Amino acid sequence: MMKHSATIALVTGAGHGIGRAIAERLGREGAALGIIDLDAAAGARTVADLQAEGIRAHFVAADITQYDQVDAAVAEIVRALGPITLLVNNAAFTEAGNLATITLAQWDKEIEVNLSGTYHMIRAVVPILQARGGGAIVNISSVNGMRYFGNPSYSAAKAGLLNLTQSVASEYGKFNIRCNAISPGSVKTDNITWTIRQQKDPDIFKKLSKWYPLGRVAEPDDIAKAVSFLGSDDAAYITGANLPVDGGLTAGMSVMIDEFVLESPKE
Repeated sequence: MMKHSATIALVTGAGHGIGRAIAERLGREGAALGIIDLDAAAGARTVADLQAEGIRAHFVAADITQYDQVDAAVAEIVRALGPITLLVNNAAFTEAGNLATITLAQWDKEIEVNLSGTYHMIRAVVPILQARGGGAIVNISSVNGMRYFGNPSYSAAKAGLLNLTQSVASEYGKFNIRCNAISPGSVKTDNITWTIRQQKDPDIFKKLSKWYPLGRVAEPDDIAKAVSFLGSDDAAYITGANLPVDGGLTAGMSVMIDEFVLESPKE
């Protein structure tokens, strides 16, 4: 039996990048997939490709910052596929900036998408998980929520997401609902932020790799594998945890160590 043959998963932001990789991995491991994305064309393409592989999948276009849209989208996915057993909150948004230049509108949008949107999803799905006797939630946070790597509003939202993960785990564990977070570092995706950065510097991923002890930037499937684990019965006694999937970035400053700390003392 495949790992997720009894799973009905709902993945947000699965039109491309990390979200699409998560949907593909869960589907190939037996899950039925409900997908919510603001980009209707991208979400529909993901579902069409999954269905071409024989995977049950259903797409609903919705803005996760609008609770009424979330509630309606979740209800439609349940009607199409059945009661959700796994929620993956992947949808995210960021714009490069710093505290001196970020606008109030930019700040509000990043908090709304990255934190409030996730809360809306949890609020809509938790009653479904309770009614069926439990389930799992996996929130995609970021190393930016653990350390500051720029993008202050995004970082603040992702830090809040880690605390929200603990809140859900603490309050809903008695209903057999597990809630965990994954914090990726840099991931090679086709989102607009990385596209702009690559246009400015085609070698950006190569340059970034020096900061990672494993010597490379993550692929989307690196994150998908971690989601598959935390969303499965293999992680049945794990809740309230944050799993950095960051190639060792937050373990220590390897470049600094190489350049300063490990220098041989002069005799």
